[in-house]
Amino acid sequence: MDGVLVDSTPAVARVWTRWAHKHNLDPDYVVRFAHGRTSLTAIRELLPRADPAVHVEENRWMERGEIEEIADVVALPGAPELLATVRPSQIAVVTSSTRPLAEVRLRATSLWSHVVHLVTASDIQRGKPDPEPYLKGAAALKLDAHSCIVIEDAPFGVRSGKGAGARVIAVRTTVEDLELRDAGADWIINDCSSLRISRDSLPTQLVLRLADGEKPRTPIMR
Repeated sequence: MDGVLVDSTPAVARVWTRWAHKHNLDPDYVVRFAHGRTSLTAIRELLPRADPAVHVEENRWMERGEIEEIADVVALPGAPELLATVRPSQIAVVTSSTRPLAEVRLRATSLWSHVVHLVTASDIQRGKPDPEPYLKGAAALKLDAHSCIVIEDAPFGVRSGKGAGARVIAVRTTVEDLELRDAGADWIINDCSSLRISRDSLPTQLVLRLADGEKPRTPIMR
């Protein structure tokens, strides 16, 4: 969701920066460290000596802060067109955000009406880069993950998708190509506006063409 469908980077940075100052941590490091992880996972690793109850309370603080920061949350280029082109039954949004936060951001960007299948941090035991999130996304679609295309902006998400067995299109919205390539991305494009989608002869098959991809192969999503 974030970095693929929704541009929430400034909002996320503001909240994590406030949290970093609260705990006398370097804000730039904290913002980079938290990217692509669930907030609870990041908090646990950033405050390793804190009691688990503290982790839970800090995560609630983070969720409240991010839900309130939606003034400049917008849809990324190509996201509305992608969701309008592909049937909702063929897409699962798999995010490290909690369900309440995911719903707030999707509603703020007017993308919520296109989303039927949503897998969030509230639905999993192990976050990205573990494959569990994308395995659950594929299960929601009643597909094997090998038949799915994952679109990701974060190295942790790329690894999660690849670990689940999916092919991964990475977008250049938040990190450099080298990090995405090292994580295992099959293709790298600018953003969702780089995708050209058409329906093939089979009603269950979509063809995705990459307008400015690093690799000229054409992925097929069934």
